[in-house]
Amino acid sequence: MSRGMSRALPWHKVALGAAIAVGLVAAAPLSAQAAAPAACAALQDKYPDWKGKTLVNAINPHTPGYETIDPKDPSKYIGFDIDLGEAIGECLGFKLTYKPVTFAALLTTLAAGQADIVISDIYATKERAKAADFITYSKVFDGVLVAKGNPKGINGINMSMCGAAAAENTGYVEVPLIQALMPECKKAGKPEPTVQLYDNNANCIQAILAGRADTYVNDVNTVDSAVKAYPDKLEKAIAVTIPYSVGIAVPKDKPKFRDAVMAALIEVQKAGTHMELLKKHGLDVGNFKEPDILTAD
Repeated sequence: MSRGMSRALPWHKVALGAAIAVGLVAAAPLSAQAAAPAACAALQDKYPDWKGKTLVNAINPHTPGYETIDPKDPSKYIGFDIDLGEAIGECLGFKLTYKPVTFAALLTTLAAGQADIVISDIYATKERAKAADFITYSKVFDGVLVAKGNPKGINGINMSMCGAAAAENTGYVEVPLIQALMPECKKAGKPEPTVQLYDNNANCIQAILAGRADTYVNDVNTVDSAVKAYPDKLEKAIAVTIPYSVGIAVPKDKPKFRDAVMAALIEVQKAGTHMELLKKHGLDVGNFKEPDILTAD
């Protein structure tokens, strides 16, 4: 998502270990139909610097539906973001390889020049835009994951979280939202919520399954996938609106590349590929949004 710098800023094991050991890993082949050939050919003429190149996409491959390790081949990745990136690359004439990192390291990896782009369900915020420019492409709806029966009665990022233990990914925007409840709970004479930080979505979900945490707030599709995987143990208490969009991050010093990616994304959307990919990966088509550019300016 959910959706470095942060999804933690002011207000998304074995196989991964193997992938990190490899470093850059080839992605699963794009199955969606490419964007309009004539329009993309024109873009390749307008932006020739990336035609024929191989670029590196930094990802945190632990968000089902968006980017995960292919269970049939741990050297590959699958998901909406993977296919969308492939479609953009095909339109501009470049190919992608992948560098798996923790979510908190996505933008620092980009800033260090170890990756060329980040397409990994990362929420675009003004704070994060200090480190990278963003091309937004998806609306954000968060789900509140709880144990079956919702024993703590949690109904949002609100006072119902007083005294609850929340499992969250290091660097997620949800972390400061929950932390902001601490003084409010204390003022009301209620116990403060606590936050447990993990490196990926899977560990957050396991914290609830193991009884160490009471809730996990993240992209609603991630939460729905967890409920689908453990229907007898987990449920979604509620969906909440978060005032962000998901974005593609590119280096701040490469505005021409940013504009090229934006233009290619527009063509991918016009061709219907974006919507097809949402359906292919079981994501809510209501997430679709026309792209915008977000910078720190």
